[in-house]
Amino acid sequence: MKAPRVTLEQWRTLQAVIDHGGFAQAAEALHRSQSSVSYTVARMQEQLGVPLLEIEGRKAVLTDAGAVLLRRSRQLLSQASQLEMLATEMELGWEPEVHLVVDAAYPTERLASALRAFMPQSRGCRVQLREEVLSGVEDRLLDGSADLAVSGLSIAGFLPQQLNSVDFIAVAHPEHPLHQLQRNLTHDDLQNHLQIVIRDSGQHKPRDSGWLGAEQRWTVASLGTAARMIASGLGFAWLPCHEIRHLISEGSLKPLPLEKGANRSVPLFLYANKDRPVGPATRILADLIIEHSMTE
Repeated sequence: MKAPRVTLEQWRTLQAVIDHGGFAQAAEALHRSQSSVSYTVARMQEQLGVPLLEIEGRKAVLTDAGAVLLRRSRQLLSQASQLEMLATEMELGWEPEVHLVVDAAYPTERLASALRAFMPQSRGCRVQLREEVLSGVEDRLLDGSADLAVSGLSIAGFLPQQLNSVDFIAVAHPEHPLHQLQRNLTHDDLQNHLQIVIRDSGQHKPRDSGWLGAEQRWTVASLGTAARMIASGLGFAWLPCHEIRHLISEGSLKPLPLEKGANRSVPLFLYANKDRPVGPATRILADLIIEHSMTE
């Protein structure tokens, strides 16, 4: 890439001439001589090969090209200032990036609400978001790749902050044979029907969760896949209420009338990496996740 011919300081000088109404006023604002300001602008026009200013009476005004370039230069200087601010914040301990790992069952609405609130406070900090299932979150905490993690598991050696629970409900397609029984169901009724379960994404200590009493079980990788399969008439499952509310409303899914165990509530917890200090950006994001954990 070719090096820029015009420096940030030259663009700042041009902005001062326009913003302060002339060369003399710009010189005073910049604590420079008027001849220095005039030379800087003249040199810019020579380097760019484009006239930026023209004199009308006693006042320097922008040409059409100058107006376009000045507008773009304001963005350039703003980004340069933000870059320097980020470097200062990093020197003071502000993280350039936060790695957030969440269980796939965590409601997207709650997460999005927290991230929207974090955005204006982030000071350029990036968020690396990763979804895992069950012990996959634990693996990311244990291998140190997660700064923050949301999990429904109790993970030994970590002190969690409890968040709101996620509610699961047993569902099947309205035309599924279980619904055709037209009575309250027991777990014995479920045993001879296909159950759809979500694969634990962990590698070290994968876990089973919930009722797994069906003789035939198919395992899928995501909640979305499970919901679509069941809505097509294939099997039954316990799924998060927030994920399937719209499918129940439109009639693609119907809650199973179980005598007991149709609904279950899974508490969720927020964990932080215990092997390194929590930085300021990570702390702000953690507080916002806690604050917005009740968002529906």
